[in-house]
Amino acid sequence: MATCFENFLLIDSNAEFSRDFVTYQNQQFPNKPQHIIVAGEDTRHLVKMMFDNLIKDYCYCDFANEISVTELAAYLLEHHQIAGVIIHDLDFHLANDEQRAIFNSLHPIRFLVELTPEGYNYSQIPDSFQENHMSCHTEHLDEEDKSIAESLCKLEND
Repeated sequence: MATCFENFLLIDSNAEFSRDFVTYQNQQFPNKPQHIIVAGEDTRHLVKMMFDNLIKDYCYCDFANEISVTELAAYLLEHHQIAGVIIHDLDFHLANDEQRAIFNSLHPIRFLVELTPEGYNYSQIPDSFQENHMSCHTEHLDEEDKSIAESLCKLEND
């Protein structure tokens, strides 16, 4: 069963994986094309995905730099209502403590995505959310955000 990550932020650290994932999302949900926002360092790749109508928006971000992440959060708060964050599972597991702290500060709803022979698998990040100046969500989750998190968690347990 496919899961629609509408208005989610995808951390782009692997160009091929990101492109394949957003292409898959657009194929699974043709009535909601370009519904993912992507942030990463490779602006050439991000612009190409934007011009190929694969993503809703993109933003440069060096996730190793706290100032860059803070600027990303400000941009997202002003221009988008992010419903959650998607991170390639390999990148999260290889991240050092500083990098994980940044990932855990982005949004209270955070999912890892991995590609398996059976397709994409999603799992919620078990680490606690650390709200701070790098967070890109409003103060309180609205009901839509809560229902998204609940439905994605239900998929994990099915």
